[in-house]
Amino acid sequence: MTLDWLRPEIVLGSMMYAVIGVVIFWVSFIIVDKITPYKLWEEIVEHKNVALAIVVGAMCLSIGHIVAAAIHG
Repeated sequence: MTLDWLRPEIVLGSMMYAVIGVVIFWVSFIIVDKITPYKLWEEIVEHKNVALAIVVGAMCLSIGHIVAAAIHG
C-alpha cells in the first residue's frame, strides 16, 4: 500500500474540491432562501418551526449529496 494520496497536488486538489462544494452548497441554500416566501433562518431560529427545520435539513442533505456526486463524477 502506497501513500500516493499524501502527495501535495492530491491534497490541494481535494481541498479545492471541498471549498468549491461548500460554496456551491451555500449559494444554492441562499437561492432557496430567496425563492421561499419567508426567511428560512428567521423562521427556524426565532419562531422555532421544527417542521421547516426538518425540511431544510433534508434539503441540505440533498444538495450536499448532489454536489458530492457532481464532484466525484
